Amino acid sequence: MNLGTYLQPGGIELLNLSGSLVFLPYAEVKTVCFVKEFVPPDPDEKRLFSTRPKSSGLWVRMRFKDNDQLDGLLANNLLALDAHGYSVTPPDPSSNTQKVFVPRQALAELQVLAVVGSPRHLPKSKVKPASSGQIGLFD
Repeated sequence: MNLGTYLQPGGIELLNLSGSLVFLPYAEVKTVCFVKEFVPPDPDEKRLFSTRPKSSGLWVRMRFKDNDQLDGLLANNLLALDAHGYSVTPPDPSSNTQKVFVPRQALAELQVLAVVGSPRHLPKSKVKPASSGQIGLFD
């Protein structure tokens, strides 16, 4: 799959295992999984985070039209969002699946659960100087 051109206006363009170019309309695709190697999918693969993710990004929960759910980390950069769908990092970093593309048309709901690793930009608290009339406790 060519990562620069696989998302077309009407669907997804990819090569199948026999080397033929295939075009799939977005309405027919639930997910596109980017994997380390081509092996049968693991039915026990973790689909939801059991604890708060450690990597930074937007922790999202996607509910598909068939009521299946998938958690993922979405880049915390609105310029990185694609008009056709969402590229997320799945919950299990040790699994065969490294990235997942989810077309917008496959989703019934997308919820942002948390912003992870976002630096807070709060003003630093100012420490008041000690009053000169007060005696020191440990002098």
